[in-house]
Amino acid sequence: MGCVVLDPSGQIIAEGWHQGSGTPHAEIDALSKITAEQAAGSTFVVTLEPCNHTGKTGPCSQALIDAGVGTVVYAATDPGHASSGGAKRLADAGITVIPGVLENDVNVFLEEWMTAATLHRPHVTVKWASSLDGRVAAADGTSQWITGSASLEHVHRQRSKADAIVVGTGTVSADNPSLTARVPSGELYADQPIPVVIGTREIPQDAKIFQHLHTPIIEATHDLSAALTDLYERGIRSVYVEGGPTLISAFIAAGLVDRYYIFQAPTLLGGPFTAVGDVGISTLSERLNLHIDSVEHSGADLFITAHPQSQEDH
Repeated sequence: MGCVVLDPSGQIIAEGWHQGSGTPHAEIDALSKITAEQAAGSTFVVTLEPCNHTGKTGPCSQALIDAGVGTVVYAATDPGHASSGGAKRLADAGITVIPGVLENDVNVFLEEWMTAATLHRPHVTVKWASSLDGRVAAADGTSQWITGSASLEHVHRQRSKADAIVVGTGTVSADNPSLTARVPSGELYADQPIPVVIGTREIPQDAKIFQHLHTPIIEATHDLSAALTDLYERGIRSVYVEGGPTLISAFIAAGLVDRYYIFQAPTLLGGPFTAVGDVGISTLSERLNLHIDSVEHSGADLFITAHPQSQEDH
C-alpha cells in the first residue's frame, strides 16, 4: 500500500509505504516525513481507504484527523469488517473525502491482498505444467521436464512472490522437492516462500524441505479450508499450490482456487497421468468454467493465466 502527500499547491511533499504486517501503514509512514505545519490542510492520496480500527497499529483515519489534513483521496474500499469505515470517520470530522479513484485498476493490483482480507484465508494460485493434451507425466511416470527452461524460470519467479508454496505429502515422498525459489544459476531469490505440506502421511526426516530457509509448516489434515484458515492466522496471505493432481484436484473440488497458472508444452504424451483428476463433476452441466485472463509464450511453451468464471464474467 502506498501514500502520496500533496501541499495546497499540488506539489508532492512526502511519500509513504506499508512495509508489512505490524509496521506503520502508508499514511503514518508519510506523516512521519513531514512537519505538523505541512500536514495541516494537505491532501493524502492513498491506495486503500484509511483504516478505522486498532490492530497491530492504530487507526489511520484518526491519525489523519489529528494531523488536520484537508483532503483524502483513495482508490479501493477497505474490505475488512473491523477496519473499514475510515472514510465516514474522516468525512464526519470535516475532511473532504474523494473515494474510488482508479478503483478497478487498484483492485486488480491488490487481488491477492483483497481476497485474503475479504475471505479470511490466503489467496490461492494453483499451478501445473503439462503436455498440450493435459498430461503431467509419461505412461512410465517420468515427468522431468515436460516444459522448457523458460517456463521453469518463470515458475521460480512466481514462487518468490508467494508467501507460501503448498504441496501434498505424496509429492514430498515421490519427488523430494526443495520448494525454494531459485534463479537459473541456482542461487536463491531473496524472498523465499514458506514451504507448506498438506496431508497425513509421514514425511521422511531427510526430506529436502527440512533444509529450507523457513521452517516448514505441516498441515496434517485433508481439510483444506481448515489448513487455509490456519495459514491465514499465521499471517500468510498468498499461497502457490504446486502439488500433484490429487492435491490440485482437491483444491478445485473444494472451490478454493482463485487463480490458475497453466504451462503447456507443445508435445503430446497420452496415458493416464492427467493434470487434474476427479473434481466432483459427473455431467457436462456441472462443469467449472474458467475466464482466460491471458495467453502468452514462455519459450516454446504456452503460459495461461485464468480464474474461475463468476456471474460477472458471463
